[in-house]
Amino acid sequence: MDIDKVRALTDAELVTEFSAAKRNLYDLRFQLATRQLTDYDQIPQTRRKIARILTVMTERQLAETGARREPAGTGAGR
Repeated sequence: MDIDKVRALTDAELVTEFSAAKRNLYDLRFQLATRQLTDYDQIPQTRRKIARILTVMTERQLAETGARREPAGTGAGR
């Protein structure tokens, strides 16, 4: 999944995709341990997908908290 496609998802869809990707990674690791995995490139692809999803979730969280924060220099101590 491309980063642009991940950014186009809603917050609820991000959580759903994250859960599905984590489960898929678990299944892939289980297949690797039982020697059933044939396409070994799926593991790093899934890890990258998880990283992209977490990146977008973090960006949105930081943008949300940054919008609520006071501008610098306007604090009560000055």
